[in-house]
Amino acid sequence: MRFLFIFSFFLLPISQPEGWEIFGKVVFEPQYFEELDMYFEVPVFDKNLIALENSEVTLSGYHIPLALDSSVVISSLPFSSCFFCGGAGPETVAEIQFSELPKNIYPDQLIKARGKLKLNATDVNHMNFILTEAKLIE
Repeated sequence: MRFLFIFSFFLLPISQPEGWEIFGKVVFEPQYFEELDMYFEVPVFDKNLIALENSEVTLSGYHIPLALDSSVVISSLPFSSCFFCGGAGPETVAEIQFSELPKNIYPDQLIKARGKLKLNATDVNHMNFILTEAKLIE
């Protein structure tokens, strides 16, 4: 019986960790941006995360009301605890780029989106983790 349990364990599909868990392992280093005369925390993406770039990723998070063109920002934490409002880090927020911005999304509403992962370490006008071609999952 014990052998059967151990053997069946290896036959089970290995599930990928949720995006936030993967993002939480990213290391950030300060980098000076001369054009802005400021330092920003810049991510250093490891090879495992780089391997996921351009693959489909699903994220669930709380809508953070920031004005971006056809994008919304979600956080793994509620608004009061998020990166912009609380003490969390940049690994807790992601930009979700929709082809058409969904209507009726409210601050702190829990939403789920699927899109292609894009990693960003150079453009301070966008988040470090971006889902492009995203679709809202209801």
